[in-house]
Amino acid sequence: MEPTDITLDDPGTTLVLTWPDGTGRLDAELLRRASRAASEIRRQADGIELRLPADLRVEAAEPIGNYALRLVFSDGHHRGIYPWSYLRSLAGLEAA
Repeated sequence: MEPTDITLDDPGTTLVLTWPDGTGRLDAELLRRASRAASEIRRQADGIELRLPADLRVEAAEPIGNYALRLVFSDGHHRGIYPWSYLRSLAGLEAA
């Protein structure tokens, strides 16, 4: 299931996804920590703590085909791809 609307609450601290069956609000820190990019998985496996700036923002949400978003964060991270199903689960919505 694809969202019907994708917005960034100003100033990009919250990604809002509207689905046919509900709305999910995901804050920038949660999304950044949830990145499944290879570099992030490696960092976690190595036990390296992720230190995020207090003013972390999502600067852009770029569609990847019809299955995901690539999020660009103010700390420079831009390699994570977030499939719709993963975003739904992060937002506490059931799989569709």
